[in-house]
Amino acid sequence: MFGLGKREGARAAPEAKASAAGRLVAQRSLGGGGRVAWSPRDTGSLMRNGFQGNPVGFRCVRMVAEAAAALPVVLEAGGARMAAHPALELLARPNGGQGRAELFEALFGQILLSGDGYVEAAGTRGGGLPEELHVLRSDRMSVVPGADGWPVGYEYAVGAARHLFRVEGGLSPVCHIRSFHPTDDHYGLSPMQAAAGAMDVHNAASRWSKALLDNAARPSGAIVYQGGEGMLPPEQFDRLLSEMEAHHQGARNAGRPMLLEGGLDWKPMGFSPSDMEFRQTKETAAREIALAFGVPPMLLGIPGDATYANYAEAHRAFYRLTVLPLAGRVLGGLSHWLGRFAGEALALGVDLDAVPALAAEREARWRRIGAAAFLSDDEKRALLGLGPKGGE
Repeated sequence: MFGLGKREGARAAPEAKASAAGRLVAQRSLGGGGRVAWSPRDTGSLMRNGFQGNPVGFRCVRMVAEAAAALPVVLEAGGARMAAHPALELLARPNGGQGRAELFEALFGQILLSGDGYVEAAGTRGGGLPEELHVLRSDRMSVVPGADGWPVGYEYAVGAARHLFRVEGGLSPVCHIRSFHPTDDHYGLSPMQAAAGAMDVHNAASRWSKALLDNAARPSGAIVYQGGEGMLPPEQFDRLLSEMEAHHQGARNAGRPMLLEGGLDWKPMGFSPSDMEFRQTKETAAREIALAFGVPPMLLGIPGDATYANYAEAHRAFYRLTVLPLAGRVLGGLSHWLGRFAGEALALGVDLDAVPALAAEREARWRRIGAAAFLSDDEKRALLGLGPKGGE
């Protein structure tokens, strides 16, 4: 795959800008074959087990992605906030099938699930900006590093079909936003990977619960025959099996006592759910999953967590510690990337004054600044992000 990128004329970075460690990075990356860096857990398996097959992981990803996608976005160009700009129009309707919220939700979701988010620029509109933006699936994308370690292309694979997005002239048709990964130079680390162990425990507990319902009156154990030579006659053995299946199997027969006769004795083998602290184990795993995603367990309805005094405080911490940092990283990456197309410095950000979860902070700030007698009205307005009085 890397050879393909080089044969098609990938341009090396100028020597003056090349990192001294770049060649080492490139050589180390060749061993990975350009694969998505999940070992031993691949991205597809993590998505199936941790998102599609785990209610806590599913809810965490949806909560963070939906909250971040709903944040009000503002744009500054040339040091001034823009009420109208081609970049804002592009984000408002990035493509024919999605609006801004859908695009951002997909992008945030991909980053949470895999640690990497990829946005494709398609076509060109006025001002040099792309005509459309599309979020690409991260489990299908591979980074193609060049001789200096920097990406010279991105390969997108769907089955046997492959497409190479080449980086030419320093302008990439793909915006790659990745989370911090301490041991990988090209791919990000997902919260899903950090929570994989807890998800295994939670999923195993759910399977145990389902199996317990299916076999509620057949607890793990053995029926011991103590009569005769220790062997039941065939007709009694068949009768015992049929009675077990008819009267002591399934959720409908949960808790029904067993009637043992003729020298039969029950010997339990294994631990009961209470012995295994089954419920506490599952709740602990759920809290660890929520912790990895930065979602206060209180917001998920997980009992036993009293970190925050009330729901409103937990909600505010969720935005401050999880949603806003993620949104800042993504908007910063998009700003730089779109600015290269537009030929001007763009700065996308969040309008904190319009975030309902931060209303209490905003009210306290306005009250504190308004009570500062040593500030003039224009100084107060400047601190609050407003222009001079009278619009001058």
